[in-house]
Amino acid sequence: MTSPAVTAPGRPGGHADPHPTLPARARRELRAIHALVHRDLLRLSSQRTHTALTLIQPVLYLFILGGGLAALIPTATLGVGYQTYLFPGMLMMTVQSPAIMVGIRLITDRQTGYLRELLMAPVSRATLLLGNCAGGTVVATVQGAVLLALAGAVGLPYDPLLLALLLTGVILTSFTITALALALAVSLARAELFHMLLGLVMMPLLFLSGGFFPLDNLPGWARGLSALNPLAHGVDLLRRSIGLRVPDQPPTAAIEWLGHHPPLLLEAAVLLTAGVLALLYATRRFSRPE
Repeated sequence: MTSPAVTAPGRPGGHADPHPTLPARARRELRAIHALVHRDLLRLSSQRTHTALTLIQPVLYLFILGGGLAALIPTATLGVGYQTYLFPGMLMMTVQSPAIMVGIRLITDRQTGYLRELLMAPVSRATLLLGNCAGGTVVATVQGAVLLALAGAVGLPYDPLLLALLLTGVILTSFTITALALALAVSLARAELFHMLLGLVMMPLLFLSGGFFPLDNLPGWARGLSALNPLAHGVDLLRRSIGLRVPDQPPTAAIEWLGHHPPLLLEAAVLLTAGVLALLYATRRFSRPE
């Protein structure tokens, strides 16, 4: 007597699924990313004082420094009021702090043993790093969006397309800075060294971003460094986006590659590529067993 054929569950005709655990594993990895992003959002909502202090500095720069220097810097020099000119740089200042904190938190979690507990979860190390990157990007974007709500106070219209372009630039720059911070964090063992390196490079990167003053009058070597500065590309994207939607502000570019201004989409693609490469490097380093 012939025994009845065994039918694989969920597959008609008795053919077994060659990857039966793939959907379950994918859901598990996505849940882990969601949990890490949710953790960062909970931290953001619970640390309201810290969040407010993070936002106060760019707001003070924008309205006190910008308002004071507006009387000294003629509009004809910049083609726009100084507060309007300063706005993209302040957006970069707003997003850089929470993005960099992701790297500091990764090193701290490693030192306190919390990271070891996370690594016991049934998900890959790459997923944990991706969740940290996504969480940092979301938190930085949320804080950037808060400052973006003040666009009307510096003379920018609340044009939906303009706000969408600026928010896209904020998201892109937040992701790239977060990925670069993680790439640096996985290469260092101590938070003190991370802080020391940030103290050495962050202020020069901020001042070479074009957020405070035009890059045109800088020496050639400084302009060359600004072309490698992710903050400068972020500021340039935001400023050129404003120029596309505000009639009295031509979409001028501050970044030059070999004497030529790159197209806006190409500059955005390069910034995104830098973030992806940094995240891939960080994932490769983080995936090595300790």
